[in-house]
Amino acid sequence: MESKSRIVQDFRLHENDTGSADVQIALLTDRINRLTEHLQKNNKDHSSRRGLLMMVGQRRCLLNYLHTTDTSRYQAITKKLKLRK
Repeated sequence: MESKSRIVQDFRLHENDTGSADVQIALLTDRINRLTEHLQKNNKDHSSRRGLLMMVGQRRCLLNYLHTTDTSRYQAITKKLKLRK
């Protein structure tokens, strides 16, 4: 819970922002990273792998939306989260 509130504070656009695309992408990236570590230890956990693939797809959709609506925010968040090289 503490890490979630920290992520929301880092990526929010205004004081009461908890659901913008930036915040959602950051939260999904954190969950994806934690689940990836779990799957490296537990190779046969196929239900979690399916959840991981669904989260990656959802993040991709949000990134596509952000890329079409506001390219500068897209570039800033990909740079901050180190998603692109």
